[in-house]
Amino acid sequence: MSQSEKLKTMGAAVLETEAEAVRSLLARIDEDFVRACEYMLDCRGRIVVLGMGKSGHIGGKIAATLASTGTPAFFVHPGEASHGDLGMITAQDVVLALSNSGETDEILTIVPLIKRLDVPLIALTGNPGSRLAQRASVHIDVTVPKEACPLGLAPTASTTATLAMGDALAIALLEARGFTADDFARTHPGGRLGRRLLIRIDDLMHKGESIPRVAEAATLSEALAEMSRKGMGMTTIVDKAGRLVGIFTDGDLRRLLDHGPIDVQQVSLAEVATRNCMTIGPDRLAAEALQMMEARRINALPVVDTTGRLVGALNMHDLLNAGVV
Repeated sequence: MSQSEKLKTMGAAVLETEAEAVRSLLARIDEDFVRACEYMLDCRGRIVVLGMGKSGHIGGKIAATLASTGTPAFFVHPGEASHGDLGMITAQDVVLALSNSGETDEILTIVPLIKRLDVPLIALTGNPGSRLAQRASVHIDVTVPKEACPLGLAPTASTTATLAMGDALAIALLEARGFTADDFARTHPGGRLGRRLLIRIDDLMHKGESIPRVAEAATLSEALAEMSRKGMGMTTIVDKAGRLVGIFTDGDLRRLLDHGPIDVQQVSLAEVATRNCMTIGPDRLAAEALQMMEARRINALPVVDTTGRLVGALNMHDLLNAGVV
């Protein structure tokens, strides 16, 4: 077997082992899992996550996932906890301790102090008979059949299983709390996802004099002049009350020219405009506008209020500039 094939084989074997480790957790979504969720739902403080070594890295990720999905949480290093950081844990908190062996000295050292605070202790271990498991208020078994490491030494499948169980807890809590996409966006305002979930049409649309618009009686020449002035590749058409009647785009112009030369001074815009066009409301999400544009293969949308009155215009460049795309 070539070196290339050996590498592929080993990579596939690791993924199979870790996938099996995660599949084995399905049977552990039991009453202990429910009790752990209930402790965290009833928590009036924060979830304090503990873990040493690789479990510490996983613990940091679990704490971050909990915090970003509606369950306030933070990570505390067990070694530092016994040198002052234990003061970060209050009587209102719940402790989530991670240890594959369940015999991690740094965690066991502070368990009596945690118990003295009378806070719930949730343990995720791969050893139900361990001291940590036995002393916990509730224990969730994350035992795996074997590690993906061929030596059976490096934490691999076990850390994957612990992380997956942490995700299961976080998402179960998210659902139980009724956590919404808007809630998620408020905790992620700086990222692309946050922008997609927070920015509304009213934040981006062209307003007032910057909206391309002409009257119903306008000629095609007047519409083209308005399109050139406003630079949005289209113009809206409104009636005397300011209600949207239709739209004319540069695509409409190209299709019109396909039929031969035209006299733009004589052609009435009403004859060639698109009526009953797609529109969107100013309070809708910008991401919804993006979906509509992509689905219909259009580059601009008129924005109307509940009475059909034109209040804005939006195009794909606006979405690009805002980072929504």
